[in-house]
Amino acid sequence: MLSLVRAQARQASKRAFSTTRAAGAHFEEGVYSNLPFKVHNRRIPFAVLHFAFFGLGFAIPFVACGVQLKRSGAW
Repeated sequence: MLSLVRAQARQASKRAFSTTRAAGAHFEEGVYSNLPFKVHNRRIPFAVLHFAFFGLGFAIPFVACGVQLKRSGAW
């Protein structure tokens, strides 16, 4: 019985090493290379699109309030 326990302990203590082949792809490294969109050398700078997108989203509630106030005659 004791030899069976030792055999199982030995089997559990063995490590199975396996190696994998290195991937064949090489990705660019450096600043802005991790972004899924182009930042440099654009016709429209990224900052303009960024602030226009978020500015429009911020302005929608205020425009909607203005339209509703205009319809009701309170403004």
